[in-house]
Amino acid sequence: MPMRDIVPLSGTFMIAGLLGTVISIVLTNSERISLPWGITFTIFFIMCVIASMISMTYAPTPFMKK
Repeated sequence: MPMRDIVPLSGTFMIAGLLGTVISIVLTNSERISLPWGITFTIFFIMCVIASMISMTYAPTPFMKK
C-alpha cells in the first residue's frame, strides 16, 4: 500500500456522530420523529462514527518518511 498523506477526522466529528445516534434513537423511541426519519438519521450518524473510526486507523505515524 503506497504511503499517502491522510488526515484523520477530528474527535468532535466522532462525538457528534455518537451523540446524534443516541439522540436519534431516543427521539424515535419516544415517537417525536417518525420511524422513517429516525432510521435515516440513525444510519447517517452511525456512518459518521464508522468513518471516523476508519480514519483513525490511517492516522499519521511519528516516524519520518524515507
